[in-house]
Amino acid sequence: MRLIKARVQKYRSIRDTGEFEIDPKKTILVGPNEAGKTALLRALQQINPPEGVPKLDPLRDYPRSEYNDITTGKVKPEDTDISTGWFELGPEDKAAISEKWHDAVYVLTRLLDGNATHTIEGGAQIPKYGDIAKDLNRFAGHVDGRVPVPTEGQPPPPKPVESLAAITKGWTDTTTLQDSRALALKAWLDAVYQYADETNSTEEARYDKLFDAVQLHTMRDEALKVLGERVPVLVLFNNYFRVRPSIHLLHLAKRLEDDLLDDDQYDYGNECLLKLLGFTARELSDLGSIAEPHPTKRDEFQEYKDNLDKRAYQLNAASVRLTDSIVEVWRPDHTRDEAARIRIVADRQYLKAVVEDSLGVEIELDQRSEGFQWLVSFFVVFFAETMDKHKNAILLLDEPGLSLHGLKQREFRTTVSRLAESNQTIYTTHSPFLVGPDELDIVRVVEMKDRRVGTKVLTTLTSSDPAGLLPLQEALGYDLAQSLFAQERNLVLEGLTDYWYLQAASEMLNEAGIATLNPKIAMVPSNSAGKVVYFATILHAQNLKVAALLDSDTAGDQAAQQDVLVHTLRNNRILRTKDVYTGAVSRPEIEELLRETLIQVAKSELSWDVAGIASSQPTRSIVDIFQDNVAGFSKYKLAKAFLRWSRTHAANDLTSTEQEHWKQLIARVNKALN
Repeated sequence: MRLIKARVQKYRSIRDTGEFEIDPKKTILVGPNEAGKTALLRALQQINPPEGVPKLDPLRDYPRSEYNDITTGKVKPEDTDISTGWFELGPEDKAAISEKWHDAVYVLTRLLDGNATHTIEGGAQIPKYGDIAKDLNRFAGHVDGRVPVPTEGQPPPPKPVESLAAITKGWTDTTTLQDSRALALKAWLDAVYQYADETNSTEEARYDKLFDAVQLHTMRDEALKVLGERVPVLVLFNNYFRVRPSIHLLHLAKRLEDDLLDDDQYDYGNECLLKLLGFTARELSDLGSIAEPHPTKRDEFQEYKDNLDKRAYQLNAASVRLTDSIVEVWRPDHTRDEAARIRIVADRQYLKAVVEDSLGVEIELDQRSEGFQWLVSFFVVFFAETMDKHKNAILLLDEPGLSLHGLKQREFRTTVSRLAESNQTIYTTHSPFLVGPDELDIVRVVEMKDRRVGTKVLTTLTSSDPAGLLPLQEALGYDLAQSLFAQERNLVLEGLTDYWYLQAASEMLNEAGIATLNPKIAMVPSNSAGKVVYFATILHAQNLKVAALLDSDTAGDQAAQQDVLVHTLRNNRILRTKDVYTGAVSRPEIEELLRETLIQVAKSELSWDVAGIASSQPTRSIVDIFQDNVAGFSKYKLAKAFLRWSRTHAANDLTSTEQEHWKQLIARVNKALN
């Protein structure tokens, strides 16, 4: 089960974020300080929090400026939605419930009083009385005439028509058949079925239909119960969880047993370390205080030795696991033996975390950099929390890697992507190094223009506050600066959407073995057709191979005819979409190379249905059709939807014509930059 959409209302700085999409693997939240990113994560955790997380408190969590509504009774906590999550069902979830709801979405809402409500969107719907009234009356009429005449002296049984009328008295066509109403109808059907003619196939089929209708609410309740038990836990990590370099086991054991945890959250990190090791503080403390038995007492001595060996082996295994994970981020270009190694050792009442460098020198963890300490603590907490009840949890990371160097953050971004393969991840960041240039489609901008309006989560990469988009601008700028002169072969594109289409389509064709774009070619989006000449000229001046891909619309024609561009690249390196397009549109943009698929993607992903119009107007640009018939259309939204769609589909989901378009385009790009 994966979170696909969320909404937060009436929580601290948040009045209503609006509904916003969550990527199946990784979602990045960016925004300026005080926008409400941390509050958003805390509210999301409340959808299904781990044990021990404090429940919602109206005094602390309801918007302070509106708190009088609580005290006066105008707003009731038990009726106030705080956070809602929409969950897509996975194969195991579907196997656990009736197929009637396999295509449904499970919705869980946490209320201000700490309780929750849930429902199912889609799938079989609970019928209304009007849906079955005719069949009910016909079946009642059928069995009514078959009720046997009572023997003399016996009271006549109630007529089915009369008993049905008593049950349905006051019902309207919109009356929902659930709870007591459905139970009453089921009891009526059970009572009168004995009078049905079993040779009458029409009435037998009618009975089955009616019985299924009155049973549906029970089946739906069972599905809700099963799905409610399968919702992933949302686990929030922040920068305050740290592992101490030296832990006094006896002192920690007493604090844990007496529930006297310190306020700086060190104990939480230490608890996680012990969980990872497979020991309690008391067990390790007792092992450290047991006196060595006399060698002549072989049984006692062997047990003592086995316990110490078990402790040593488990500490060693945890040390190896931590080291391997940290090396991938801290020293990705070095082997494990060349990088710093983590060692967790027990010395009587002390549990120590030390770092052994390449010289074999051991240094306490707190003498290493803040970034290194954070990384060790993160992996300790992550491994411990996801090893049992939080397996498959949704991870909420608040400003991860804040103390890491920029280049370490880039490596950590790869680590987060790897973790997101098994644990859906949502994280906030101000750092451009934690936003990849190919990840803009999974970024959500969080902003708060006015405290009376509160925190909003934007569904497009726009913001009224330039600071909100700063990490994205810096990320693109840094990546461009690093790649602009790094690759010998460069393909200049009109814009970011062209980059997304080419990247996604080439990956699909490559995986299918149809065509492979030369991996040494760097794709450089220039923001507009008019700016292609500037990028091409700068790159060409560095003696690099350069080609340009332009749409065949008016802007593309103007750019392609610029003397500077023609002189710089020559015609054989100015590629046009019309060169590979075989359709009826006279001035095809890059979207025409995916015309049929984009029509389907727009309908399934964005609820934009232009299939009929596009079919009747085959010579019109698909972009023009969208612009004229879809309110709020943007090429960015369409490209983003295709990029998301491409991650769960293969090349054979494209039409054969589209596959040929992209096969030819990739071949031309490779040839131009050979």
